[in-house]
Amino acid sequence: RLYWLDNLRSIIIFLVVLYHVGGVYESTGMWGSFWIVDDPSTIPWVGIVNIAFDIFIMPTLFFISGYLTPISLERKGAVRFVKGKLNRLMLPWLLAVLTLIPLYKIIFLYSRGLPQENWTTYSYFNNPNSQNWLWFLPLLFLFNLLYLLLAKLNVSFDRLSLKWAVVGTVVIGVIYSMVIGSWLGFRSWTLTPLLDFENEKMLVYFFYFLLGVLAFQQNLFAELPKKKTMYTIANAVAWLPVTVHIFARIWPFFTPNPAAFQITLLYRLIWWISFHLGALGMAYLMVETFWRYVDRPGKLWRTLSQNSYGVYIIHVILIGVFGTLLLNTSMPALMKYLLLIVSTYFGCNLLVSAYYAVKQGLARS
Repeated sequence: RLYWLDNLRSIIIFLVVLYHVGGVYESTGMWGSFWIVDDPSTIPWVGIVNIAFDIFIMPTLFFISGYLTPISLERKGAVRFVKGKLNRLMLPWLLAVLTLIPLYKIIFLYSRGLPQENWTTYSYFNNPNSQNWLWFLPLLFLFNLLYLLLAKLNVSFDRLSLKWAVVGTVVIGVIYSMVIGSWLGFRSWTLTPLLDFENEKMLVYFFYFLLGVLAFQQNLFAELPKKKTMYTIANAVAWLPVTVHIFARIWPFFTPNPAAFQITLLYRLIWWISFHLGALGMAYLMVETFWRYVDRPGKLWRTLSQNSYGVYIIHVILIGVFGTLLLNTSMPALMKYLLLIVSTYFGCNLLVSAYYAVKQGLARS
């Protein structure tokens, strides 16, 4: 096994938990209309941290998924590959949207002191927020099917220059985001019963998935490079586009009337160039940092890796439960924020570990 890849995935899932916990305490009010709990106690810098997370978490996660896909197809063949992805991605997704999405609405209303509604409105298909955090699963399933199609068409990436693939990801990504944004509306979402995605990022995420495929096919992680020149440069400059993107995101709130802020062509260009450069730089740093320094096994790492998928699926509900319990306490917002992170992540791992223990016990009996 590539221990560093397992460890990286575990940390990315932890950052997903941090990102969604941050939605409870961010101070812009942008999450309040839809997020599971909206605590009036807010922390201004949490929103800034969330902007940074929003840049690189999903590109890194799709890269990891892409890297692991070719070997799965090679080992299983097309039919077992699709069956495996259905069992791994779509079956948990179906169970989650039929059970966790109704729970989400119950907690959403309760935490705001609103009356519960007619039972028919709790159905996933009647929920205005659609899949919410579960959108990643069917989109990843689609990417797996697209890769299978490319493999059946004998499209190989092993001869593609990695340098030009990376440049193309950024350049085509900026153009794609700008064009789609101009066509469908700035930061627009498509919500359907099966697929939810941010229109300006969907193709970009697929490119990161394919970069992972390319890294596998070129055996990119066979041995560490002897020099750290690129890694050192990335550590020095990757924060620049991230900082620019953060300023682009918060700039409207410093204008006299944020609601009337005009989204110009220049503003969109700054937004998307900084996003794509920041995503590339941070994803590269995450991957190479874990490759160089966190390539080790261990009982804790093994447990976190095994639990990470289950943690992703259930964590928002536990955010809702613990966030509601903390809602009316007199603790400072920072203390509630830290307690919610710890209780959610620990609680999720405890539940998932218990599930695996029961499953293994039933298998032996």
